[in-house]
Amino acid sequence: MGKQALPFYNPFMKNFYIVDAPAHDNQDIVSNFVLVSVSSRDRKQGGSYLALTLADRSGQFEGRMWDGIDEQARLCDAGSYVKVQGTVSKYQGKWQITVKKMRPAAANEVDPSDFVPTTTRDIPTMWAALRAYANNFQDADLKRLMNTFFDDPAIAEAYQHAPAARGLHHAWIGGLLEHVLDLVDLCAVVAPHYAEVNKDLLLTGAMLHDIGKIRELSWGSSFAYTTEGQLVGHISIGMGMLREKINEISKSKPFPEKLRVLVEHMLLSHHGKLEFGSPKLPMTPEALVLSALDDLEAKLQNARGEFQRDQAQGRSGREVTDWVRSMDRPLLNSAKFLSDEEEK
Repeated sequence: MGKQALPFYNPFMKNFYIVDAPAHDNQDIVSNFVLVSVSSRDRKQGGSYLALTLADRSGQFEGRMWDGIDEQARLCDAGSYVKVQGTVSKYQGKWQITVKKMRPAAANEVDPSDFVPTTTRDIPTMWAALRAYANNFQDADLKRLMNTFFDDPAIAEAYQHAPAARGLHHAWIGGLLEHVLDLVDLCAVVAPHYAEVNKDLLLTGAMLHDIGKIRELSWGSSFAYTTEGQLVGHISIGMGMLREKINEISKSKPFPEKLRVLVEHMLLSHHGKLEFGSPKLPMTPEALVLSALDDLEAKLQNARGEFQRDQAQGRSGREVTDWVRSMDRPLLNSAKFLSDEEEK
């Protein structure tokens, strides 16, 4: 008898997402995933198994392929689309899949939008809102600077679709734009409360603080760091982009030197602490506000993601989450904690 082919319930539609795992406990599923990582490991009793991380737009989970590791499975490379048959189960409080069969997925079997998470908000609407902020600047030089960035077709395309991170806050297509627009909204509200803060300058820093991420990160079937991103980092990349644009607009009219220094300082200090990767600590009112609100906006989005992951694991949300390594603490969803739904 020949090898049994991996079944296809519907080769043109993904019928299982990782977020659906609680509804498929101890059930077999067949679905396409992005193979985030794969490694061969030794079994205690001899032989080897494959340790996998599989992902789709709803999240990711771990997989183990213990038996039947044939040539098809070994052809599956990290970053590729794969067709998987396996059993979903929970282990140590987390969902996973025991893979029975796996092979590379054909191009006509996958829709890339099923695998890369994308903002739920309308990108053109967000882009128009961000551009409106810049067009309303009272400072003509800062308006000129921002429009030079936004009018650059390559920058505009990348800015609208880049994730804000590989795996933490706003790690989805359109995540950078969503993060920046929310941060600009916050800055616009806070700036009038402090007479020391130059609102146009603060908003310029908010719009440019993560500009380097459009070259630090790559996005396709999954999110990854570019070689430039790994070796240089988004702060240094952003500084280079800023100086390029200032040199460009200064050919027609010099950009004020004092403004250049203040904008550069915000980019260099926006992480807030030296140990967080900022070459400088915030030293101006605008830099202090930017670093504080950037940290707040990122942390709240990170918390939102943890609460969603907690829910995907089938938990009520009324107890603290698992330890969140990026924040060095567990979290509690206060809205769920105060809810009387459980008692009802």
